[in-house]
Amino acid sequence: MHSRFPTAALGALALASCANTASAPQSAPRPVVNANPYPSTYRAYPGRPVALVGATVFDGTGRRIENGTVLLRDGKVRAVGDASLSTDGYDRVDAAGKFVTPGVIDIHSHLGVYPSPSVQAHSDGNEATDPTTPEVWAEHSVWPQDPGFTRAMAHGGVTSLMILPGSANLMGGRSVTLKNVPARTVQGMKFPGAPYGMKMACGENPKRVYGGKGRMPSTRMGNFAVNRQTWLDAKADDGKKRNLATETLKGVMAGEILLHNHCYRADEMALVIDMAREMGYKVSTFHHAVESYKIGDLLRENGVCSAIWADWYGFKMESYDGIPENAALLFKEGACVVIHSDDENGIQRLNQEASKAAAAGRRMGITIPDEAVIRWITLNPAKAMGIDAMTGSLEPGKMADAVLWNGNPLSVYSRPEKVWVDGALLYDSADPRLRAVSDFELGQPGAGDVK
Repeated sequence: MHSRFPTAALGALALASCANTASAPQSAPRPVVNANPYPSTYRAYPGRPVALVGATVFDGTGRRIENGTVLLRDGKVRAVGDASLSTDGYDRVDAAGKFVTPGVIDIHSHLGVYPSPSVQAHSDGNEATDPTTPEVWAEHSVWPQDPGFTRAMAHGGVTSLMILPGSANLMGGRSVTLKNVPARTVQGMKFPGAPYGMKMACGENPKRVYGGKGRMPSTRMGNFAVNRQTWLDAKADDGKKRNLATETLKGVMAGEILLHNHCYRADEMALVIDMAREMGYKVSTFHHAVESYKIGDLLRENGVCSAIWADWYGFKMESYDGIPENAALLFKEGACVVIHSDDENGIQRLNQEASKAAAAGRRMGITIPDEAVIRWITLNPAKAMGIDAMTGSLEPGKMADAVLWNGNPLSVYSRPEKVWVDGALLYDSADPRLRAVSDFELGQPGAGDVK
């Protein structure tokens, strides 16, 4: 069986590490409604105790530390502070003039389910045969050899990501959260202890896909009618016979599975919040959400995050009121902002996308500190994915997922220099052994040793 990385590269990872294997976090207790027959087999790569010294640290919580020190040992963040921290027993990395952040997290990715090369044989993200398919799980389509995973780490510092089904259906199925590590199987990448998500979609996509087939839904009112009846049927299920769709829906209603909803228009987001209240579940995040700025107060009051692009708009009618100031206006309102990719190339530049969104805010008089902007691609997505107790910020006891940038990560000129996942150095721009590529990289510029 092939791994995502060539065997020689995997060996190089081991050579670059010591025998101090970072223990994986303990998995969360199995849900009451959903026993998981596909548990994570993730095991952290071994890493050495490392002290990053002299950097500007954005810790992900909104704190900025000049001339900071970050200590990573046994897979965990041990301490974050100033130059007075002792580094005895650690390998010192001179980070003067550079920046350290938590690992970047993408809350909306289709890597693995729409992998490269982008051919029909790899199109496994939409089970577009019924408007509601909560029974399908994205992890059963993920191809671990997708070269997009390695590009996301090398170019964007991405250490964790959530893989979602597509948006053809009202209910697209379960998402899966992954650690961005080399593995032969998806179970070997599954983020230990992460809750499942469920993908829903409102608006144009479902009514176009199924209305185009001459069946319901073909309108927005049809979308909501099908959704409501599906929730009601799940609530009425007595559980005497196992039903995969009902298991997922009951998991959402029990709060064990987090709800992620593709939705563009503000009026539809408000309706979804009402439907969630009616059926007894909570929306974690609206994805794409180009009109969130219109209802920032409502989103804040209901504790709903908005996972958005910096400036995508106008590519269909429901996106025409998208504005580049969306993130800044949400931030000003005190609502949760997440910058996402939904794109195999955009995932490599989430730091730049966050910077663009912040710049749009500055132009309208909303100044947001860099250390707060970093939260949009670290702790906020972790919170919306239900993994913020384990990652998303550089705080003692959390996973040692960290990026050393060669400059301010919100600059277009900055790139990841080194990336650690659970304290293991998995990418180093200066070490060819740690710039490994997939067997399917196909000579993409900037990948590994390709010239």
